[in-house]
Amino acid sequence: MVFYFKARPEAGDYTIFMGLDKYENEELIKYGFIKDIWFHVDKMSSAHVYLRLKKGQTIDDISEGVLEDCAQLVKANSIQGNKVNNIDVVYTPWSNLKKTPSMDVGQVGFHNSKMVRTVRVEKRINEIVNSLNKTKVERKPDLKAEKEAVYAAEKAERKQQLREKQSHET
Repeated sequence: MVFYFKARPEAGDYTIFMGLDKYENEELIKYGFIKDIWFHVDKMSSAHVYLRLKKGQTIDDISEGVLEDCAQLVKANSIQGNKVNNIDVVYTPWSNLKKTPSMDVGQVGFHNSKMVRTVRVEKRINEIVNSLNKTKVERKPDLKAEKEAVYAAEKAERKQQLREKQSHET
């Protein structure tokens, strides 16, 4: 089961999602998209939360509001982190997540620690968490099929662009 949320409306139409448990997190790790940004409470157990960026965007394009939505959602879904103030939430592109066979279910590392960013969350803001929870939708997606379909569409688009470029050159 994957839970989908909508970021605050003024931030734009962003999808935020997280797995039900550590086993679902394994699937999200395995079938993530290049444009996904992963969030987790630093040094504590928490949900894995993902933000799906729009085409052409990077981690630098995340607005403060969307960043706060993701960080609050991670904090609210951490048994330890939800009980304390002044926690750090780490976030990084999905492509920076490192998974080795020796790691526990749901556990990840990073290929490049310099690509990991941190945001401080002073306290839980119930207004934000409640607002996100009002948009919550549960689905059982076929993550592998979704990823294959998106990559096939992107490949077809690149081929079309190449054909157009070649026809303009002749």
